[in-house]
Amino acid sequence: MHQVEHLLAVRNRLGEGPLWHSEEAALYWVDIDGHSFYRLEPVSGELARFDVGLPVGALAFREQGGLLLATRDGFAYWDPGEEALRYIIDPEANKPQSRFNDGAVDRSGRFWAGTMGDGDNNYLYRLDPDGSVHTMESGVIISNGIGWSPDNQTMYYTDSPRHTIYAYDYDAASGSIANRRVLIHDPEQPGVPDGLTVDQEGFIWSARWGGYCLLRYDPQGKVERKVTLPVACPTSCTFGGPELDQLYVTSAWAELGEARMHEQPLAGDLFRLTAPAAGFPEPKFAG
Repeated sequence: MHQVEHLLAVRNRLGEGPLWHSEEAALYWVDIDGHSFYRLEPVSGELARFDVGLPVGALAFREQGGLLLATRDGFAYWDPGEEALRYIIDPEANKPQSRFNDGAVDRSGRFWAGTMGDGDNNYLYRLDPDGSVHTMESGVIISNGIGWSPDNQTMYYTDSPRHTIYAYDYDAASGSIANRRVLIHDPEQPGVPDGLTVDQEGFIWSARWGGYCLLRYDPQGKVERKVTLPVACPTSCTFGGPELDQLYVTSAWAELGEARMHEQPLAGDLFRLTAPAAGFPEPKFAG
């Protein structure tokens, strides 16, 4: 049994994309519908909220400092002290109905992020450190959790409405993916797969939107354990803490609507539990 700690009452409408900054000993995450991101130092309890002014689907740390954001209007930098967006490129400028959703940096410093909002005509993109954008996948309904195996040879990618986590052969040198196959397709499990992270044993932790739980899958895609949560819609998880063995979990109340928020008083809050294996330090975008 896992002891799930209710860490922070923040009531995010759509909390997502938690990342642990090891040097700062701080957790970052976004509230997509709240048009903002947060920074928490768990030891001191110091919390800061930053208003971005539009939906931000994911964030990433940069090697040179500051953040990279995937927003409704494309990729943008958020520089220290400036607290304003500096846009790089919008690969879907001709699709006002779409926005970026989840994203992750690979161990070579490239940022992967996908879109949603245009039926089943959404995409997964790769932003390279030189500023070039590459279309890596198409025909996506809701682009979601991304991660890599410990040996860096496999990439995992989630399309939530399809109840599917795909696996790809991944080439770290070129950033290419190939040989897509279904690793996990389990509509009989509660909820749908949302954000994910991968631990040092190669197990995949998937937040189950609508399912009140996290599921831990082995590298072959079999459920190894279930962690029950007090909220219906956990959205993502990441490893943090001094030993990277604390699993931080974001959540949302958007599914409930304001009229039903009282039914789940902890929805939208932040949770933490001790995991059976540690995670990896968060890679930084090299651009």
